[in-house]
Amino acid sequence: MSTATLTSKGQVTIPADVRRLLNVQAGDRVEFVQVEPGRFELVAATRSVRELKGLFGKPPRTVSIDEMNRVIAESGARAASRGAKASPSVRRGK
Repeated sequence: MSTATLTSKGQVTIPADVRRLLNVQAGDRVEFVQVEPGRFELVAATRSVRELKGLFGKPPRTVSIDEMNRVIAESGARAASRGAKASPSVRRGK
């Protein structure tokens, strides 16, 4: 079992064997994930977003930028319309 000491500045040096097993090097990022109260996991956060490609399979259909923009605009118009139907005091946050 590897151990480390917390410095007065709140820093910890990750032992070399742990760095090797996590495949992290100087400058890489790590995350502290709380798994239960008082217990954390140290996780390497060094993966490239490119590694996610194909993780969810092929999409059922492709969507163009124009189509995305149209749907966003329609959703915004619906939201604005709902806001206009609210009473004036609700719109002002009173």
